[in-house]
Amino acid sequence: MDDPTMAPQLTNHHLNLNVPPTMSLQSLTPPSHHISRMINSSHQQSPSRTIYSDRFIPSRSTSNFDLFNISQPSPNSPAPVDTHKDDNSGTYTALLRAALFGPDTPDKKDLSGPPLGRNIFRFKSETRRSMHSLSPFGFDDDVASGVSQSPVKAPRKVPRSPYKILDAPALQDDFYLNLVDWSSHNVLAVGLGNCVYLWNACSSKVTKLCDLGMDDSVCSVGWAQRGTHLAVGTSHGKLQIWDASRCKRVRTMEGHRLRVGALAWSSCLLSSGSRDKSILQRDIRAPEDFVSKLSGHKSEVCGLKWSSDNRELASGGNDNRLFVWNQHSTQPVLKYCEHTAAVKAIAWSPHLHGLLASGGGTADRCIRFWNTTTNTHLSCMDTGSQVCNLVWSNNVNELVSTHGYSQNQIIVWRYPTMSKLATLTGHTYRVLYLAISPDGQTIVTGAGDETLRFWNVFPSPKSQNTDSEIGASSFGRTTIR
Repeated sequence: MDDPTMAPQLTNHHLNLNVPPTMSLQSLTPPSHHISRMINSSHQQSPSRTIYSDRFIPSRSTSNFDLFNISQPSPNSPAPVDTHKDDNSGTYTALLRAALFGPDTPDKKDLSGPPLGRNIFRFKSETRRSMHSLSPFGFDDDVASGVSQSPVKAPRKVPRSPYKILDAPALQDDFYLNLVDWSSHNVLAVGLGNCVYLWNACSSKVTKLCDLGMDDSVCSVGWAQRGTHLAVGTSHGKLQIWDASRCKRVRTMEGHRLRVGALAWSSCLLSSGSRDKSILQRDIRAPEDFVSKLSGHKSEVCGLKWSSDNRELASGGNDNRLFVWNQHSTQPVLKYCEHTAAVKAIAWSPHLHGLLASGGGTADRCIRFWNTTTNTHLSCMDTGSQVCNLVWSNNVNELVSTHGYSQNQIIVWRYPTMSKLATLTGHTYRVLYLAISPDGQTIVTGAGDETLRFWNVFPSPKSQNTDSEIGASSFGRTTIR
């Protein structure tokens, strides 16, 4: 020890060589210079050096025995005889058991208090510490008491009932159509028969945008990413662009021979998919109706989605094919043929570049995940029913799928484990339509039962502390027209 009082104690009381008077120290064999220095240390002490020994001799003059409820022993009193030899490792064994198996592991011995003969760990209450604080595994008092310092987060609860229901008369029960979309300005567009209606989610005001006439019908609607322009695909193969703020049609574009059932915006570029098996790329700033034509599908194109960075377009068709195109290709750069039914449900992950999810129809029932960067199939999940739509949350790494035959359910999944957070039911027909609110918290689903149901399924963004105007709406059932 570094205590300067140890040197006198070492020579005067504890180092007894028992050398006979007639024998000199030099006659000891073998001679030890180290022992000589220790013996003569009382005569040749250096004021600047501390003498060390190979034995630990405690200095009791600096010990605070009141902390241990024991009295200070007399220098001449004999050392107590330890009758509990097997207790030497008791504390260590208890610590090791708690570290490996938990603090509540039963023991054959009662460790609530040490034996009477071993008072060294009987601290007073004001200085008592958890014995887990001595553990090399870093236990603290919270862990020892069964309270985790960072508790496991409880699973998020998703409400099982919609908070609002809108009646939507004449909402078609057609798997290949896309009749519901939600704008960045919080306005819902719905195609009902030959008309398009707008529902303002802030004010619940309903506006009739257009009427195509008795001989035509709405097959798809799609909002521009920003602004108030809405694209409307018709059963006659035409594409109309409407300014919703003025309820005025600004353009009609042709090019398809059959109905236009899928739409996808990418800035000023609008992609349209048709029953004529083609995809047309349209620049709404250009005078031409379309700037390029993408060919590859062998049947109706029923799903279209641009990636979040607007670099890749995914398309799904009734030919059970999933294709990926880039901004300049007229032939697919990636082809996926694993689905065994029509591919309408398509969603790009906003969290990981190149992660694409797709869902198959009645004969397939699977959600598949693809890495378009490495051109690999990542995983497959059999949902047990027709996959109609997919949408990814921007706020958390979760996604929602809607289903048709045979369960008509809505499922919230956690990715990548694909564990179910919630299964929502209520629709009595296939849940063919799905859109997500601009704040990313609410989804709206539509079905052939002619209802639109609003569900709070996702948490708010971390930067958002206020409730959305959608979620604040009271439960009710009204009609959209």
